[in-house]
Amino acid sequence: MAVVSDAELKKAEVLGVSMLESEPRALAARYEPETGRVVIDLVNGCTYAFPTALVQDLQSASHDDLAGVQVDGLGFNLHFPALDADLYVPALVSGIFGTQTWMARELARIAGRKTSMAKTLAARTNGAKGGRPRKVARG
Repeated sequence: MAVVSDAELKKAEVLGVSMLESEPRALAARYEPETGRVVIDLVNGCTYAFPTALVQDLQSASHDDLAGVQVDGLGFNLHFPALDADLYVPALVSGIFGTQTWMARELARIAGRKTSMAKTLAARTNGAKGGRPRKVARG
């Protein structure tokens, strides 16, 4: 077991107090099935809401699973017992809704569905050149 010095304990305590004063923390949380959003009442009096469809661990959850949301860890976490999922409130408020890999994939998926005149023209130009090259099986 690691030995922790008094100086390290004091440093951790100062950091903890600083986080309690500066980081967004939840006072209460609830799921609104009519909007599909989780609403968080923060300790500073602000309210933050997000659609569950944007969150990696909540995308396929049922209304009943989401309705059981609990505030945990001095307000730093939201816990969904039915899903065994925990979300970090400061990350949610910052717009981080999943792992870095998952978020990059989601952003690419969303961007790929967008249409624009530039994409249409590029597709036509590439089509006039014969389109996308065929894949060659290597074996």
